[in-house]
Amino acid sequence: MNAKSIIGIVIALLIGLPVAYAGGLGGSQFGNISVFLLCGLLAFGVNWCAFVPANIYKTEKYYDLTGSLTYLTIIAVACVLAAPLDLRAALVAFMVVIWALRLGSFLFQRIKTDGKDVRFDKIKTDPLRFFQVWTIQGVWIILTSASALLIITTQARLPIDGFLIVGAAVWLAGFAFEVVADRQKSAFRADPKNKGKFITVGLWSWSRHPNYFGEILLWTGITIMSLPLLVGWQWVTIISPIFVTFLLTRVSGIPLLEASGQKKWGNDPEYIDYCKRTPVLFLRPPKR
Repeated sequence: MNAKSIIGIVIALLIGLPVAYAGGLGGSQFGNISVFLLCGLLAFGVNWCAFVPANIYKTEKYYDLTGSLTYLTIIAVACVLAAPLDLRAALVAFMVVIWALRLGSFLFQRIKTDGKDVRFDKIKTDPLRFFQVWTIQGVWIILTSASALLIITTQARLPIDGFLIVGAAVWLAGFAFEVVADRQKSAFRADPKNKGKFITVGLWSWSRHPNYFGEILLWTGITIMSLPLLVGWQWVTIISPIFVTFLLTRVSGIPLLEASGQKKWGNDPEYIDYCKRTPVLFLRPPKR
């Protein structure tokens, strides 16, 4: 397991840092390093610092909160070092900050209520494996925020155009879907009458994972806003929504929740019917 953890850490670094380097080509500089690459290094650094007390106390309670703090840190650094910002850059910075504050506080409140995240039960007892998880969060943040960092740190500044307007509209729709879906599920779970039941109301009647649909949509919106700015190797930053989609649909999001749902309600006729008539991800009006 130690060998696998070391390989995982190395792979995370070999993915995250080249993307940060490529995204920073032609962008704002801080001494001899691009601001984009500096933000990439900070993404790992913040998580590595947070790992130390987390490993000492064997807790994952602040994992998601650290993720949000990392977003806020790199966006703040990027804004300060790449100033002055144009409307596109300022708007994207605002979008990421609002998203990070909202999601971070939501996830932290959820883990306070639940007590722990069962996914970490075995991981947090192995220091190297636990360190790998914090390193992976660093690369996850770099890849997810790649388009946003490109917009903020690039030296190319463009006036308002169709890409900005369409991208902002897509982000707004995605953010709204995510917020509404999370609130609907929280309200459902808070009602004692729904204990042990699965949610089928509101946006959850349109999709089995509407919050993830919103998450993918909002990062896609930011990437759309970045398209007219991209040159050369900077095109690698469009990995942002691609990575988010892959992560949520193939790795840690939907697969885990679908497996959990099947374990809990797989023999329940109502759950079987719900799965048949409700899309996994994309929103569709509920069938009668």
